[in-house]
Order: sequence, then structure tokens, then C-alpha cells
Amino acid sequence: MSTQTTAETSTRVGAPAADGRRPDRGRKSDRVATRVFGAAAMSFPTWAYVLFFFVAPVALVVFYSFGYKPDEFTAVATDQLSLDRYPEAMSGAFVTTFFATLRISVLGTILCLLIALPFAYWLAIKVSPARRSLALALVMVPFWTNFLVRTLGWQIMLSPEGFLSNWMQGLGLLDGPLDILYTRTAVQIGVVYNYLPLMILPLFVAIDASGHKLREASYDLGAGKLTTFLKVTLPMAMPGVVSGCLLVFIPLNGDYVTATVLGGASGSMIGQLIANQFTTAQNWALGAAMAMILILATLAVVGIGFALLWLGQRIAARINSVQLTEGRV
Repeated sequence: MSTQTTAETSTRVGAPAADGRRPDRGRKSDRVATRVFGAAAMSFPTWAYVLFFFVAPVALVVFYSFGYKPDEFTAVATDQLSLDRYPEAMSGAFVTTFFATLRISVLGTILCLLIALPFAYWLAIKVSPARRSLALALVMVPFWTNFLVRTLGWQIMLSPEGFLSNWMQGLGLLDGPLDILYTRTAVQIGVVYNYLPLMILPLFVAIDASGHKLREASYDLGAGKLTTFLKVTLPMAMPGVVSGCLLVFIPLNGDYVTATVLGGASGSMIGQLIANQFTTAQNWALGAAMAMILILATLAVVGIGFALLWLGQRIAARINSVQLTEGRV
């Protein structure tokens, strides 16, 4: 009995076990194994994706933007680093195309929001749960088709001999063939179609999560449908509005497929200029500098948008606030 008690006491104070390994060392190795193969291993796909597909490419673009094109047959050289490519990138053609791209991006984001908001509201509130999955599947159907193929489909539709032109002429809406292909209008239609699902999905999730009970309470307190939407549903859905605008605006700024297929020379976007520097001109340093200017300008526009949103929320809160005097309204 005393021998067993002595063995238990020595084990508690950290004496070696029967296999010669101390218990505290075993616990330390277990903690190390858990740290390496536990939660950190579970998060490996996330940080590996960010590292290899975002951080490393952007760092390479930043590095190349400080280089130069040494000769006609070499795309980039980095033995002499400088900022000379940035003033070269800010040419008149670049600035003009950038502001044209910015107009297309802002207008496209606004149009996507105006189209997606009532559709997401109808999908989240009016459609029965039994049919909601089918409606969401129909929203996702365009994503099952290649981006280029979808854009080429709009090229066929918007052509002067296409279905849309013949249909509008048959209804008497046009006196001649439709003449909007290879214009900025065609690019605007294409980007709205291609990026509209990215606005619908976060809006649907936000409106669906806003709560049926809050809307019912608003109706019980005498508010109409419009007042309930403006005072209850829309404020609760603002995270979805912000997410949708970011998901549409940021990739739309760098889109060059839609502009190449539908825009031609008159509907060019900044992504085309950047892609041409890497593919046609073989000037990777200048293309990287243009890409960095685009990234910084996009971040600046997003920052301004967030500042305006914050200012609007403060003003709305100040207007809707109720002043109390001696404990009374």
C-alpha cells in the first residue's frame, strides 16, 4: 500500500513514468502536436490561398513596377530599381481610360444595386421556402457558364443582325439595325449582366436575416410597407448592400474581357491597357506600374465610399434621434 502511494506521489511531482518519459514533457509534446496539426492545420487552406494567390502575386507586381524594359526582346529587368515607370504610366491615354473605367464601374455598381435590391427582397420575403432553392439556382446558372462564353453571347445578341435587333425592328421600336455593339453602352450592359449575381446573393442573405418578426412588429405599430422597408428592412440589410457593392465594384474595375469583346476601341477599359502591356508590348514594368496605380485608386475610391457611408449614417442618426428634456420626449 505504501509502495503504491509513493509511486503515485512521485508521478504527481513529475517523476519519470514507466516508459521513462516525464508527464510534463508528454503534455508539452501534445500541445505542440495540437498547435501544428490541430486548429492551425484546419486553417491551412485559407492562409495558403491568400499567400500563394494574393500576397505573392501582388508582391511580384510591386517589385516589377520598380524595374524597366532594357531592350526590345526582354520584358522586364530589375537590376536598377526606380520609380520612373509611375510617371510614365500616368499618361494622357491612361488617365482618360481610367476615368472612363471609373464611370463604367460606378454606374454598373449602381445599376446592379437598383436591379438586385427589389429582386432580393422578393426572393427573401415573397417567394415560398419550397421554391426559394429553385430561384437561387436560376440566379447561379450564369456562373456555371464560362465568363467569356457569356460575354460572347451578348456580342451575338447586340449585333446589328442579332436576335435583339430583329425583335425590336419587328415591334417597330427601331427603324434600322441596332447599333450599340462596340460602344460604351454595350460594355455597360455586359458588366451589369456579368456581375449582377454578385450583388443579388449578399442582398438576399442580408434581407433574409433581417427578421420576419421585426417587419411584423412594424406593421402592428401602424407602419406601411414602404416605411417598413426604409426604416427596418433596408437598415438591417446594409451589410449586404456594402458587401454586394464591394463584390461588384472591385473586380469590375479590372475587367478587360467584357470591354474587349463588347467595347472595341470606343469602349476600352483600363484592364485592356494593362493586359496589352504584358501581352502585346511586353513591357511588364510599365504594366505593373499601371496595375499598382489601379489598385491604389480602387482602394481610395472604396475608402471614400466608406467615409461617405459613415457620414450618411451619422447624419441619419442625428436626424432620427429624439431629444429628451427632463426625462420627457
